Amino acid sequence: MNDNFKVARIYLRVSTDEQDLTRQVAIVENAKAAGYYVAGVYREKASGARADRPELLRMIGDLQPGEVVVAERIDRISRLPVPEAECLVASIRAKGARLAIPGVVDLSDLAAEAEGMAKIVLESVQHLLLKIALQMARDDYEDRRERQRQGVRLAKSAGRYTGRKANVKVHERVVALRNAGHSIPETARLAACSESQVKRVWALHKQADDCAKA
Repeated sequence: MNDNFKVARIYLRVSTDEQDLTRQVAIVENAKAAGYYVAGVYREKASGARADRPELLRMIGDLQPGEVVVAERIDRISRLPVPEAECLVASIRAKGARLAIPGVVDLSDLAAEAEGMAKIVLESVQHLLLKIALQMARDDYEDRRERQRQGVRLAKSAGRYTGRKANVKVHERVVALRNAGHSIPETARLAACSESQVKRVWALHKQADDCAKA
C-alpha cells in the first residue's frame, strides 16, 4: 500500500436506542480532513460491554492489512473486561490493522522500524498504554453501573422506584420484524438488541395476543 494512501474504517457506537449517533458523525469528516480514505462507516446501538456486536464484528471482518480503525474514544470500541478487550484488539491487529483513537498512543510505526531491544521496549510500552486505556474504559463502565444501582436503591427506599420502562420503539420493531418472518438472530441484528430481548418481547407479544383472542 502506498504510504501516502491511508484507509480508515470508522466505528460509531452508542449504548441505547434513545441515544443519538449524530454527535459522532463529525469523526467521518475529521478522518477525511486528516487524509484518510473512508472505506466504511459502521453504526451501532449496543453496549460496549458486549463482545457480540454485529457491526463491530462486520467491521473486523472487512478490515484489510494496513487499514486504520477510527473511533471517538476507546470506550466506543470496548467496555469489556480487560482480558476480553485485549482479545478484541488482537483480532483487529490480526487483520493487519491498527487503532487511531484519541487517548491511545500508537507506537506501531516506530516499533516496526526499530530493532532489537528498542523494538521490544516500544512493543511493551504500546501494550501497557493500551491496557491502561482499556482498563479505564472498563472502570468507567463499572462506576456507572454502581451509580445506577445506588440510584435504584435510594429510589426504592424512598418508594419512588417504578422499574425500568420498556423501550416501546424497540418492542414495536421486534414484533414487526418477527411478524415479517425474520428469525430471532436476524431480528436482533436489525433491531439492534440482544437475542434474549427478542425472545422476551416476542413471548410477551404472543401472550398478549393469546389473551386478546381468549
